[in-house]
Amino acid sequence: MRAALKKGAMESLRFLQPDILCLQELKAKPEQIPEELMAWEGYTPYVFSAKRPGYSGVAVFSRRPADKVQYGLGIERYDVEGRSILLDFPGFTLFNCYYPNGGQSPERLQFKMDFYEDMLQWAKSENKPLVICGDVNTAHKEIDLARPKENEKNTGFLPMERAWIDKLVEAGFVDTFRIFHEEGSHYSWWDMKTRARERNVGWRIDYFFVAKVLTPYVKDAYILPEIYGSDHCPVVLELGF
Repeated sequence: MRAALKKGAMESLRFLQPDILCLQELKAKPEQIPEELMAWEGYTPYVFSAKRPGYSGVAVFSRRPADKVQYGLGIERYDVEGRSILLDFPGFTLFNCYYPNGGQSPERLQFKMDFYEDMLQWAKSENKPLVICGDVNTAHKEIDLARPKENEKNTGFLPMERAWIDKLVEAGFVDTFRIFHEEGSHYSWWDMKTRARERNVGWRIDYFFVAKVLTPYVKDAYILPEIYGSDHCPVVLELGF
């Protein structure tokens, strides 16, 4: 977050003026986040940082204060990494989450799959009109990345990772972007080392899923690839009640 702000992210945020802003992979504790964001006029901040410095972390900035806030899933091995915030608003409950990356080692891949399963069981038991937002760190289908064949054996597109998103959908959660966009070449993350963004060789790994009961209120969902400042770009969900 600190690096993104140095690159002008605050200008983009002021231009977008979202009702609710969800951030993942902050890599900062609240006291390390610049005042221009933490004191953003008109917004209430909710920050959940990892215990490890410069790692993980999520935040939500909302024009309307949440009715109730829960930091983490209540599972220590995940919560020490600052991966999720749950906020209740009138009409829906927002789950903002930074899902683990499985690429560092077999142990981290297993950690990712454990997190996936525990999060899914939690979501199924919540019995709330959930909006699930975040960097899921997996492309669901071949249409969701530029080079599916080359990545079949790479984390982020492994069959078991993709199967988890299948299970999430089967549990009644809708990928809102695909309600409006059936075509490919829409991505939310690009590898900076290979300058992949310039060639649009990317992955769609950032999502808004909603419980089926909320689908009548989904007005639009889209990606903003023209906004820079990170290796990810913003994804947007518009709800109307």
